[in-house]
Amino acid sequence: MIEHVFEESEAGFRDRLRELESQKAAAAAEQARVAAAWDAARRAREAAEGVPASKRGRGLATEIALARRASPNQGGRHLGFARALVHEMPCTLAALECGALSEWRATIIVRESACLSVEDRRRLDAELCGEMARLEGWGDGRIEAEAKKIAYRLDAQAVVDRAAKAPSERTVTTRPAPDCMVYVTALLPVAQGVGVYAALKRAADTTGDGRSRGQVMADTLYERVTGQKAADPAPVSVDLVMSDRVLLGGDAEPAHLQGYGPIPAAIARQMVADAAGAGAAALRRLYARPSSGALVAMESRSRCFPKALAKFVDLRDQRCRTPYCDAPIRHHDHAHPHHKGGPTSAVNGLGECARCNYDKEAPGWQVATSEVDGVHTAQFVTPSGGRYLSTAPPAPGTLNILVKRPHQRIACGPALLKNRLHPDRERYRPRRT
Repeated sequence: MIEHVFEESEAGFRDRLRELESQKAAAAAEQARVAAAWDAARRAREAAEGVPASKRGRGLATEIALARRASPNQGGRHLGFARALVHEMPCTLAALECGALSEWRATIIVRESACLSVEDRRRLDAELCGEMARLEGWGDGRIEAEAKKIAYRLDAQAVVDRAAKAPSERTVTTRPAPDCMVYVTALLPVAQGVGVYAALKRAADTTGDGRSRGQVMADTLYERVTGQKAADPAPVSVDLVMSDRVLLGGDAEPAHLQGYGPIPAAIARQMVADAAGAGAAALRRLYARPSSGALVAMESRSRCFPKALAKFVDLRDQRCRTPYCDAPIRHHDHAHPHHKGGPTSAVNGLGECARCNYDKEAPGWQVATSEVDGVHTAQFVTPSGGRYLSTAPPAPGTLNILVKRPHQRIACGPALLKNRLHPDRERYRPRRT
């Protein structure tokens, strides 16, 4: 196939890419139709079964996300997008199907018309996408601007009301960035956001110590939020998990920073050294099975997960355990419900985001957990019969992988060193945070 492609002319490459882009848009339109049809079928079935109207369709967005190998949050957006396109915006759907719009540009139109009534949304749809030829050459910004203008002309009050409600959605989030950096994003009302940026810019304009403008703004933000100097070591109270060999022996296995992800061993050691030098580090021992890296189980008789057990689940699962969902852990959930006899234990416990925890309470959802050879696995069964597996990531550190052959046993990797201070050293080796 590759050899055939490279025999094409440059014009052939161009036409092929254009055709593939149109096929992507057509596939997105078909996905929207399928999602809307699934939603209608699910709600009709639940209505026949006597499910209250307010609970019909609960959890379907997460099923859609699993089928698309996406996060539940993305599944919810796709379901809302599909409902709007199929039931209220036929012109936008047709433009998407023929490739005049990409899926993202169709999403922009749906988003900007969300505050309108169904009748006004249909008017915007016809005015903006009724003549597909006029969309040629329009980028994301032009599409958004035109949709906003039409929406404001059709119902200015609805647009104003949505803007008035938006400040209630202010929040701060983080996500990993390349090279052991992190994006800290603040969603603020426009006046506050511009004010924050202006204050940081003033600090950069009045500082001349060799740092770049961006560096000064970033350092000023950190100092004003935390009350610490940017050059001071950060206290290692953020659950930095690393093996003893990484901490003390110079092993190159990455450590895990809770809420961020893997970080290089050298950077983890430097964080610990800086914090220890400032008296801001605390050390805690955990133990993991050499064969799998899974942390040792804990159990409690209470319904709520005790603080130590909840922390254990956080460190083991790292992120929400629903497949494809990378949201931070907010709830500690019983896979087998507590009211049905499920124990409050590490094996039966799952770290989940709030949405996933609520979704799996909908009728038809089942979750079963197990631990085999130290590997913690959860199987999610959806109302439509889909089955999805989630396996907890191993704790940092090279594993003892035993390879059995006739008359010999070979242990691979530098993890052969065992902690001689632990009485059960043949089964566990220490982890440190």
